[in-house]
Amino acid sequence: MNIIKATASYEAWLSKQTPLIKADLKFKHEMMRAGLFSFLRGTYYRWAQIWTANCPELTKDTVVLAVGDLHVENFGTWRDVDGRLVWGINDFDEVHSLPFTNDLVRLAVSAWLAIETGELSIASDAACSAVMEGYRACLKVGGQPVVLADSSSPLRTMARARLDQPERLWLKLHSHPPERRPVPKEAMRAIKSLLPEQGIVLRFLHRVAGIGSLGKERFTGIGSWQGGYIVREAKALTASACDWAEGKKGCKIRYEKMLHKAVRCLDPLVQVRGKWLVRRLSPDCFKIPLSHLPKRRNERDLLYWMGWETANIHLGSTGAKKLAKQLKRKPANWLEKAAAAMTRATKLDWKEWRGKKA
Repeated sequence: MNIIKATASYEAWLSKQTPLIKADLKFKHEMMRAGLFSFLRGTYYRWAQIWTANCPELTKDTVVLAVGDLHVENFGTWRDVDGRLVWGINDFDEVHSLPFTNDLVRLAVSAWLAIETGELSIASDAACSAVMEGYRACLKVGGQPVVLADSSSPLRTMARARLDQPERLWLKLHSHPPERRPVPKEAMRAIKSLLPEQGIVLRFLHRVAGIGSLGKERFTGIGSWQGGYIVREAKALTASACDWAEGKKGCKIRYEKMLHKAVRCLDPLVQVRGKWLVRRLSPDCFKIPLSHLPKRRNERDLLYWMGWETANIHLGSTGAKKLAKQLKRKPANWLEKAAAAMTRATKLDWKEWRGKKA
């Protein structure tokens, strides 16, 4: 099955779980054609399908509850129950039980492709080294969330840079057209449950965001409360694309399970309600694209903490000693070798996708 047929098959499978928005799906296909990094982000289903064939030596590694669709732009900040600013993985749409090495390889491949497209300037081997250094360091301490309130670090400087210009988020949100579709009752109830008080009037916008989840329903409501803007969003959740790749019929949504198993400072305003993920959006609770980071930045440090946070996720379902022991038995260049194999496969698929008629 090539990338064209795989995409059609996956989207047909997805449409049985949730209504798909054709215009957003068409835009997703265009973004996949426009850039290799965007193609990787938009085709996790293909990664899930070809991973085993391209990295057979990693398939017997310890299985953990993995992120699945991990990449260098799946990180952001939020506020925990104590109001502290926390940095870490932003969403878990594709959570699945996978060898722990799957997440590490995908993170490395995303860094390599970001380097190729000029989003990152670090050397590819240094990127892998930084990810693994952070991963091992986190295993050594048994996991620890990345709280940006208590000590200064290059990561804190990078992650907080966006907070100096909060108006950028509001301008972006207001640029979205009005939502023409009615908000489903379950989604509306979930959104209202996260408001600070009853009676707040929300204006719903059609926000096109991300790449992997484009096509799924998303309802974003913006209003005013006590002198400032307030935003709540409900996004449709579906089972992981791994279930499609494995041909499973009884699929489960594992998002909430991941939130509570990982080593994590939870965001109290991120909740799963049935088949909807509902959350608060604000300048300090948002995914951080690479383009929003300062131009002068410590990319090795950034990737170190991405590796660290990946270990936080994996430690929710297995012990640090077991993972560390497996890593010690691996050859020194295992990550580069696997990343190279998946990069080649992704490029071949992208070439074929670009040849597809619009």
